[in-house]
Amino acid sequence: MCLAVPGRIESIREEQGTRMGKVNFGGVVRDVCLAYVPEAVVGDYTIVHVGFALSRIDEESAIETLRTFAEMGLLEEGLAEIRGEAPLDEPALCPLPPAEAPRR
Repeated sequence: MCLAVPGRIESIREEQGTRMGKVNFGGVVRDVCLAYVPEAVVGDYTIVHVGFALSRIDEESAIETLRTFAEMGLLEEGLAEIRGEAPLDEPALCPLPPAEAPRR
C-alpha cells in the first residue's frame, strides 16, 4: 500500500525553475516538489506522495489523518519509508520496481 502522508511546509525555494520545499513529517524533514501546489505557503499542511505535494489541507485534517494512520498501525511504517528505512521483514509501502537488467 502507498500512503500519501500529511506534512507541514517549513521553507520554500526555487530550484532549477521548480518550486521545492522542506516539509516536516512529525520530525522527519524531507525535500518535496511543490509544483502542484503553487498556492502553498510556509506553515501550510500538504499531502505528499513519493516526493510530490499533491494538495493543501488544513491543520485539523492533517492531524486527524495522522491520528487515523497511527490507529491503523500505518504511521510508523509511513514515517520509516519517508526516512528511507523499510522494515527488514516487510516490503516498503511503495516499493520501487526492480531495476532492468543491463542489455548486452
